[in-house]
Amino acid sequence: MRGKTALLGIALMVLCAAVIGNVTAQLPEESKDKVIYVSGTGKVTTTPDQAIIVFAVETENADVATAQQQNARQMDAVINAIKNAGIPAKDIRTTGYNIIPVTESSDRPLTTSKVKYYRVINSLEVTLSDVNRAGEIVDLAVTSGANRVDRFSFTLSDAKQQEFRADALTAAVAQARGDANAVAAAIGKTIIDVKEVNVGGNYVPMAYDSRYSGMEKAAGSAVPTPLEVGEIDVTATVSITYIIG
Repeated sequence: MRGKTALLGIALMVLCAAVIGNVTAQLPEESKDKVIYVSGTGKVTTTPDQAIIVFAVETENADVATAQQQNARQMDAVINAIKNAGIPAKDIRTTGYNIIPVTESSDRPLTTSKVKYYRVINSLEVTLSDVNRAGEIVDLAVTSGANRVDRFSFTLSDAKQQEFRADALTAAVAQARGDANAVAAAIGKTIIDVKEVNVGGNYVPMAYDSRYSGMEKAAGSAVPTPLEVGEIDVTATVSITYIIG
């Protein structure tokens, strides 16, 4: 009996040692670095170099095929006019095509609604590398057959985004480093190294809802569509952990 008791005690001791060993191994090792955390924001203001305009042709007819054919004729005229104005085909793309049956409302429950007519909507996005031509292209598209100008925005091309984001990041890092040096000096320390960097930031394109101006133009106004380019802010943020000593 004593032998069994001794063996049981040894087994319990081994099990406890194994459990304690596992818990200890999972505890994170405390960092020995003394650090400070700072953040910085950089902003670059620039002029957009790209305009994006979304046109639409909307047609309605009791016969769906007729509505489609009419829509196709108008959209073909719009596309040809834009291409003839010197806009490359690669900068013109269809973004949506919808056929919507419009039904009569019925007061009778469990009755099938009758289709009154069909609405066909074809949307076209045009990207302009010359922002000063935005008003001209809007007028051209509407007079050629587009009866909706759903949206346009002034933005930055991919190349310009990268260029100005790099400048904004440089400014953000400079601000963060200046703050870190000031804090370190105030507590009698110096910056030794960078431990971690996190980057964020974005820019917001200038967007407009121009459906009203497009419909007004379709009604026959002879006044050129005025579009102001304005400016865009490109921002970048950084959060940096500095090691001090």
